[in-house]
Amino acid sequence: MTFKTADLSDANEGGVQVVQPGLRSFGACKRFHGEILTIRAHGDFSQVREQTHAPGNGRVLVIDNDGRLDCAVLGDLLAAAASDNGWAGIVVNGCIRDSADIDGMDIGVKALATFPRRGSKDGRGDVDVEVEFLGAVFRPGEYLYSDEDGILLSPTTLF
Repeated sequence: MTFKTADLSDANEGGVQVVQPGLRSFGACKRFHGEILTIRAHGDFSQVREQTHAPGNGRVLVIDNDGRLDCAVLGDLLAAAASDNGWAGIVVNGCIRDSADIDGMDIGVKALATFPRRGSKDGRGDVDVEVEFLGAVFRPGEYLYSDEDGILLSPTTLF
């Protein structure tokens, strides 16, 4: 289904959160939506690897890396796994790498920036926890809608 976050915002005023600007768009899918699954990464991509290799079922993976700009928690291999496993999109409060390759993939990705160094793989990270960044609270099981204009969050599906 085609949607515009501007129209969804107008139709659901007061019932949705609007994520503040600051994320760059990557991947071939500029519009994506789905149920949220969250990861608090702590500079570690171990949980990201685990989740991207699991069935996405049209969900959106939200990764909070505390806005860190010193390591990437998503690269081309994990983005390809996410695309292959049915994830609709990925939102990263932090950096990604391999952005040119990700731009050609059939997935939507939003992130603060790019950075060539990967994060650690020490097995740290929390899954299915509430995370907060860019003025919004991302809750597992709620819904995310993203397009060229921005991101909306809703406690219920909007269509």
